[in-house]
Amino acid sequence: MEKQYIYIAQASQDTSWCKIGKTNDYERRLKEYNTKNTTGVAKKTFSHLFVCEVKDMTQVENDIKEKYSFLREVKNKEIYLYNEEVFKFYTDFIKAHPLFIKEIPIEEKIEKVIEKVTQYVKKETPTLKERKMTKKDIMQRAKRVADDEFYTKYEDIEKEIAMYDKEIWKDKCVFCNCDDAVDKDERRTSSFALYFLRNFKELKLKKLICTHYGSKVDLFNAGARGYIFTLNGVKELKCDYDDLKLFPEKYDGSFDHPISVKILNEEADIVCTNPPFSRSREYWKLVVESGKKFLIVGNISSFLTSAYTPYLYNNKVWAGHNEVNWCENPKRQTVKIPGQWYTNFPIKNRIKYKLLKFVTLKEIPDKYKKIDDKGILLVDRCWIPINYKKPFAVSAYPILSGLLEKGYKVVQEKRYNVYIDGKEKYARVLVQKVE
Repeated sequence: MEKQYIYIAQASQDTSWCKIGKTNDYERRLKEYNTKNTTGVAKKTFSHLFVCEVKDMTQVENDIKEKYSFLREVKNKEIYLYNEEVFKFYTDFIKAHPLFIKEIPIEEKIEKVIEKVTQYVKKETPTLKERKMTKKDIMQRAKRVADDEFYTKYEDIEKEIAMYDKEIWKDKCVFCNCDDAVDKDERRTSSFALYFLRNFKELKLKKLICTHYGSKVDLFNAGARGYIFTLNGVKELKCDYDDLKLFPEKYDGSFDHPISVKILNEEADIVCTNPPFSRSREYWKLVVESGKKFLIVGNISSFLTSAYTPYLYNNKVWAGHNEVNWCENPKRQTVKIPGQWYTNFPIKNRIKYKLLKFVTLKEIPDKYKKIDDKGILLVDRCWIPINYKKPFAVSAYPILSGLLEKGYKVVQEKRYNVYIDGKEKYARVLVQKVE
């Protein structure tokens, strides 16, 4: 009987996406990836991140498509969003699948096959071995890749800000510090900058500061030099925007540049932007520790990692009102992402409260409640046991729906790793009813 595999491979030309596919002939698959097509043009080269043997590759692949349809780039292709956090979602799901047999170590299986293939195929790029890289190096590099180049759409900003009292903006300095370019041509202006320029007067802002990051990927065609745009008061709305830009020497416009940090600490009242997903840990730490108010976009799964759970535990960050499902990439194409607004502004009338189902433990359907190997209760689909006094574990969705504003607290500063019958399941957040 032929062996069947599920694999995850990352395209070297666009590292913010990965392919999750099936095959019963791994050598053939690798050869296809690394050979030229009939026109003589080299096909995309892939770096393999995960491979496993399964009993029914078609069924597992279909289950992945159903589970993560919102993370697929195109419905009829096996291309999914890739970053470190969602990669773990994929692998956890596959390894927990009843048809999973075993994971195949990359070094043991894949690199040997690649070496064999390269004896016959002239590659357009060097192998991992030739580059003196390992799978771990790939994963580390993936943290810094083009996840950064996702840009929030205007309507998502407008929709979220409309949920808050306008008084929070009155006489405040708003700082947009993640490549928020400004130009007379709105096509070369970030959506965040554009929103606050259009609504400066209505929100009664005191000042708007936007920084442009002089990166190689220049979505706004704003140039390779970093700059600071400062709008002081309503009168300057009629000024030439170029006159309001400052180009400090050796300033790249990054959020962690000393000049940007100085603006954050000394001038900003509110930070509102879309930080780079691949550097979100650094960004959150900087902004949260500044003590400023903020309204920012982040990964929807952030709170299932130990880097972010302490913010929940210490009541320093919570979910905003809306998800952000679509963004633009550098090619101005609309792509799907797992985004969510996060803030430290008070939330009073959250629409998603209605998604929380508060009932007694007995009323929760059996298929949505389990006990793990540590004796901890797990509940799914936003079911919340009102008569349960011990800690229990929930997914990200009850947290994003406002559970912590309904008399519950996070009781552990790190994510809760779940095991059932010795097998690792999805990570959770451990919560408990406040007495």
